[in-house]
Amino acid sequence: MRSKVSIGLTTELVIFAMTLLVPGTRAAAQQEKVLHNFSNNGKDGSAPQAGLVFDAAGNLYGTTSQGGGGVCGEYCGTVFELTPKTGGGWTERVLHIFNITDGQGPGGGLTFDGAGNLYGTTGVGGAYGVGTVFELSHMADGRWAEGVLHSFNSNGKDGVAPAGGLIFDASGNLYGTTVNGGTHGNAGTVFELSPKAGGGWTERILHSFGSNSVDGGAPAAGVILDAGGNLYGTTQAGGISNSGTVFELSPAAGGGWKEKILHYFDSGVNDGRNPYGNGLILDAAGNLYGTTMEGGASGEGTVFQLSPNAGGGWTETLLHSFNNDNGTDGYYPSGGLIFDAAGNLYGMSYYGGPGSCTQNGGGSIVGCGTVFKLTPAAGGTWTETLLHSFLDNGTDGYVPQGNLIFDAAGNLYGATINGGSGTGCAWTCGTVFGIKP
Repeated sequence: MRSKVSIGLTTELVIFAMTLLVPGTRAAAQQEKVLHNFSNNGKDGSAPQAGLVFDAAGNLYGTTSQGGGGVCGEYCGTVFELTPKTGGGWTERVLHIFNITDGQGPGGGLTFDGAGNLYGTTGVGGAYGVGTVFELSHMADGRWAEGVLHSFNSNGKDGVAPAGGLIFDASGNLYGTTVNGGTHGNAGTVFELSPKAGGGWTERILHSFGSNSVDGGAPAAGVILDAGGNLYGTTQAGGISNSGTVFELSPAAGGGWKEKILHYFDSGVNDGRNPYGNGLILDAAGNLYGTTMEGGASGEGTVFQLSPNAGGGWTETLLHSFNNDNGTDGYYPSGGLIFDAAGNLYGMSYYGGPGSCTQNGGGSIVGCGTVFKLTPAAGGTWTETLLHSFLDNGTDGYVPQGNLIFDAAGNLYGATINGGSGTGCAWTCGTVFGIKP
């Protein structure tokens, strides 16, 4: 039986999740294709922690939490673009290197507006050193210009340390979360940024979490919107068992927002717990889907569904409990989920699979991570298939984090924090990869 790995509940894990995995025995190459190997060479980024986005031309965009050089050395972080070559392969271009004053260490993904500008968050840096919301504007000459829309402030009111991505509503307002800050014991916030008529943005805190048995705390993933304008998200702490929550924020009379806890995660084996940086998705019927990094039958994480009841309330169903005792499953799912057109779910696990990676300088093998697929079957059950198990073989990435994304042909794309053939990083620099399901 493989030893279980305990991941501590810390802000640092979410913001700078550079996992100290040490290569074990080399293994055979995998079938997935590495599109880019990051290198710590003073120009390129390293340690991507978030998912990717496509533009209309098929270019990929993402962030790295480290690398880039600049005034903060190897810990600045970057925004990058990958462009497909005509004859095959991809060309990387670094669009922006952070410099502390405009942010540092982006750990969340990027969001496009209708004009092709990119928006994201940094976990630290900015005017007060505790994170920013930034915009990259696409200029006519092909360059990208960065601007800070908001610098978070540890003043006991504002949020601190945003770790997830952002989402737009139909009016052009941005919504996101911070792991810390707020008015209730530094337990985090949900915030809104609204564009001003004459330029600039106005921030409003929609909810400050309490991190107690009633409320959740430390939201590390972004939020999603339904058609009615309600926001949904997860907290990695708080709740009845301090195992995290799923929450809803609804617009209320007078312009405020009202929070409702849809589910308290339990510390037992029949539920997941601690959905760290793992966000939610909605299906057409209004069901919510997500992952927890721990909990379930083996304590190694779950995939869950929350369904609204006709008379009110929500019912949770565990679709899968991860179990990597024999190396055939992933564990600690490290991001959210995506659907394909047929209703199958796809995601990634931080550890697990037959790979030979170990944690923190040695000890038990924990595996190098996986890409998995869940297919609905008869009787309401779901069948899991591992599409790829990452290996420490000098070329493949390992320790994937963030969400996957599809292209128009149904191929999957994502990033790994470690691995690849890049140089200059203590634990290797990470990759961007593609998989054909």
